[in-house]
Amino acid sequence: MPSANVNQNPEQIARDQIDAKLVEAGWRVQDKGKIDFNVGQGVAVREYPTDIGPADYVLFVDRRAVLRRF
Repeated sequence: MPSANVNQNPEQIARDQIDAKLVEAGWRVQDKGKIDFNVGQGVAVREYPTDIGPADYVLFVDRRAVLRRF
């Protein structure tokens, strides 16, 4: 059976792996255009805009940013 990521570039593969780890740790992973802080206490937002460009992920706890990864 072919790999599920056969048509993905390395960035997409890494994002899928990071998303899976965040979900495994209890985070709710969302896209920047579809943020819903009501889904849970911990929300990880992909490509969140910042003053210096988009962060790969910003982690929010109780609607407050606690960590961002560029």
